[in-house]
Amino acid sequence: MTRERDILANRRDKLERWRATGLAYSNRFRRDAEAQALHDAYRDADKEALEADPVQTAVAGRVMLRRVMGKASFITLQDVSGRIQCYLTEDDLGEASYRQFKQLWDIGDVVGVRGTLMRTHKGELTVHASDVELLNKTLQPLPEKFHGLADQEIKYRQRYLDLIMNESSRRVFEIRSKVVQKIREFFVGHDFLEVETPMMHTIPGGATARPFVTHHNSLDLDLYLRVAPELFLKRLTVGGFERVFEINRNFRNEGLSTKHNPEFTMLEFYWAYRDYEDLIELTETLLAQVAGNVLGTTRITYQGQSIDFGRRAARMTMVEAIVRYAGLSPAEVEDAERLQSLLQGMNLPVEEDWGLGKLQMEAFEARVEDQLIEPTFITQYPAEVSPLARRNDTNPDVTDRFELFISGREIANGFSELNDPDDQAERFRQQAARKNAGDVEAMHFDKDYLTALEYGLPPAAGEGLGIDRLVMLLTDAASIRDVLLFPLMRPLSDG
Repeated sequence: MTRERDILANRRDKLERWRATGLAYSNRFRRDAEAQALHDAYRDADKEALEADPVQTAVAGRVMLRRVMGKASFITLQDVSGRIQCYLTEDDLGEASYRQFKQLWDIGDVVGVRGTLMRTHKGELTVHASDVELLNKTLQPLPEKFHGLADQEIKYRQRYLDLIMNESSRRVFEIRSKVVQKIREFFVGHDFLEVETPMMHTIPGGATARPFVTHHNSLDLDLYLRVAPELFLKRLTVGGFERVFEINRNFRNEGLSTKHNPEFTMLEFYWAYRDYEDLIELTETLLAQVAGNVLGTTRITYQGQSIDFGRRAARMTMVEAIVRYAGLSPAEVEDAERLQSLLQGMNLPVEEDWGLGKLQMEAFEARVEDQLIEPTFITQYPAEVSPLARRNDTNPDVTDRFELFISGREIANGFSELNDPDDQAERFRQQAARKNAGDVEAMHFDKDYLTALEYGLPPAAGEGLGIDRLVMLLTDAASIRDVLLFPLMRPLSDG
């Protein structure tokens, strides 16, 4: 701690000396090139060519390396594109400017350098400085360069420091941005209209999840942060927008894990006059195109597992998956007592009011999900656990619904939409009864949405796809926190 205090005191002293020059925190410096652009443009220019035809440039960035050698020194600047070396001498800068560099600059400072491109004897492209300017004095020292920033919790809590020190982290969020861009381009290219729906709801709906509650003072009204935009997007489909999509933030009052953050990003879209099988085909095309456009390949390796988005995904019903992966016979999957015994044998809770469909869902989640490594569409979800999905024409106990699993995680959930207002009202009543019995994730009875259905929702299908989890796959990230710039963290105690 004493050493840290000494470092901070030393940097504070340098800051005060810099302020005394009257030049502190200037915003007049303008660069004309980024580091990578210079490397690309002059990759083939040798030492002699640069000397024969001098190239003037101005660069700016953070000092990441600093080698002071008497009257000549080297620094390495890092900007958004990469790094470039700069050569500073007392003869070129003048005694006063060079002395300020030696006495006031530290690793981590933000600086500007004007000069001429050159190559060192080792062949490194370098800016030979004719003028330098300190733009921001860093008071906190960066992590020691040879060890970098390895503490995972510090990476999450101080993402800015992680981005400064770790190129791999910057790469993750560049990929994330491109994924969102390519998803948007895909849907616009398929004639979908991008829309925005409310993030504060008077009634939370669209998913079975526990909501966050807030309060509007002027209206003296409790509001809920949305758990899903589904019911608003379907209202738009009632209104005549036959293809809509939204890239949205959802909020669910659930625990933290490597797969869950209470605030997360989803793609949700609705397509009139289509069914869930059309969505499956579209989803396969979407994922193959996004992976190919962002990574240049449809083949990825996630946590040592090989995944190919270019291949047709497997398809099986929920019952077939339980039979295959949980070791039960088809008859046992239809036996509520057998499923109760299976769950209790795994020390999992079983509620008395759970029907066969809920028990099947719990058995699937407990015994099957984590074994679905290659992209797999699971279909025919029980109606009991699918309150917004259309019942299957031949078996009303199941719905025309699917979930896509990759590497043991749900990536997408879609279904043919329930557009029968009477059936929807009955399912809302069942959800409301469960909520009254203490199920905090059950849906409310949404009368306004039922009114919208009474005006006629065309036959349609809709889907939600988890963007965070998709980015995890494409960046080989083990935790959802690795792909969120600022994941939710428990506050540090003052002590």
